[in-house]
Amino acid sequence: MIKFLDIQKINAQYKNELLATFTRVLDSGWYIMGNELKQFEIEFAQYCGTKHAIGVANGLDALILIIRAYKEMGLFHEGDEILVPSNTYIASILAISANNLVPVLIEPDLDTFNINPSLIESKITSKTKAILPVHLYGQLCDMTEITSIAKKYNLKVIEDCAQAHGAILENKKAGNWGDAAGFSFYPGKNLGALGDGGAITTNDDELAVCIRALLNYGSHVKYQNLYKGINSRLDELQAGLLKVKLNNLDEETIRKRAIANRYLNEIGNPKIILPKVANNLAHVWHLFVVRTANRNDLQTYLQNKGIQTVIHYPIPPHKQEAYKEWNNLSFPVSEQIHSEVLSLPLSAVLSIKEVDTIIQALNDYQ
Repeated sequence: MIKFLDIQKINAQYKNELLATFTRVLDSGWYIMGNELKQFEIEFAQYCGTKHAIGVANGLDALILIIRAYKEMGLFHEGDEILVPSNTYIASILAISANNLVPVLIEPDLDTFNINPSLIESKITSKTKAILPVHLYGQLCDMTEITSIAKKYNLKVIEDCAQAHGAILENKKAGNWGDAAGFSFYPGKNLGALGDGGAITTNDDELAVCIRALLNYGSHVKYQNLYKGINSRLDELQAGLLKVKLNNLDEETIRKRAIANRYLNEIGNPKIILPKVANNLAHVWHLFVVRTANRNDLQTYLQNKGIQTVIHYPIPPHKQEAYKEWNNLSFPVSEQIHSEVLSLPLSAVLSIKEVDTIIQALNDYQ
């Protein structure tokens, strides 16, 4: 069986370094908010090209904390609106709801899966405070257009970079386009921890100071609480392990791009619609997602060929029980995407033979 994502094989590449890091952290006796986290934050900020990187417990918390900080700073208020793509993973929307702000759904572009910039201005109202573009599947949104719109209407831009570590557009990386950005280090991400983890990047000093208090019980100084904060800290072990993997991230991305380019150039089955790529460096291929009219049939066919695939994501947010107030709404582009998408195996540890097998199977599908 060709695994969809062989995490064990990915991590085995760095086993000695990961074990050395574990031993170093274990022997230090310091497991929360120590030197491993400080060093990772410095290195990740440098990698993204931002002034600040702030480690948090997970990617959802990263987005929640950004919005919460803007509320504490008096820039957002309950009932304000944030524009967000209608086909994203639900976490992007949960972060808005968790702060008692209103998610306003925007249809994506069918070819790129990312938010359609041409639809944004028509959804802006007097209560709109931010745009939350999601770099879905690893491809940067049209950030030139989105930031231009945001500047025109004096809106904040909060990037959801959970799947786009290292993506570059116009010499600027994911996480450095908006006013702030949230990253996830879930184990299956391009930069994946060995557990949960996340980070926030920003160039805003005031925002960074506020977030650092909020994530630590609302406190900068022990037992002195400025805010009704939460506990959302990236622990020392995960920070140390992430440093090891950050050093190898670009190399892995190069290998993933090479495989993705083979898929794009060599899969020629008219029943399979390949993703569109606007700029090679702007896509880091967290996922290689195709569309087909008979997804379940294709998935079963590939399973029988020994190829594991995954559906990201079968149910759009507006059809989820959690948002039942939206269940009667219609977002036809999103609904088409969610009914047709299938993610193929794509990782830096796929062998040439495995890639050959996947391409051949897809071209033979009838």
